[in-house]
Amino acid sequence: MKTHPLRLKPGADLKKEIEAYVKAQNIKAGWIATCAGSLTHYNIRFANQPNGSSGDGHFEIVSLVGTVSTNGSHLHLSISDSTGKTIGGHLLDSNVVYTTAEIVLQEDDAFEFTREKDGSTPWKELQIKNRNQ
Repeated sequence: MKTHPLRLKPGADLKKEIEAYVKAQNIKAGWIATCAGSLTHYNIRFANQPNGSSGDGHFEIVSLVGTVSTNGSHLHLSISDSTGKTIGGHLLDSNVVYTTAEIVLQEDDAFEFTREKDGSTPWKELQIKNRNQ
């Protein structure tokens, strides 16, 4: 396993920067180990909704989870506002970092993650390939 710590600075797009890093590091099977930070704009898709929801303000990142790969990623974000109200959903583009996003990614070279339609749902779902077989 390999660990990748990174810090995003103010104004960075959370999803685009993670995906760019994954591509630059050629990560084939990775996941978010942890993330702490804040946003001034969020854009997430709530469960079973066709479109994203967005808002402006000051939000704490309370959770970022999911899988990452050069073949596609699947990330979920939870954020809280100044009153502690927390929302979460599927991470879309245009989540803008406020002060920082401190992220730790991990990868395992023994696997390769892809996203393919397998007939179990209408969407491209995670497929796990063991690279040592």
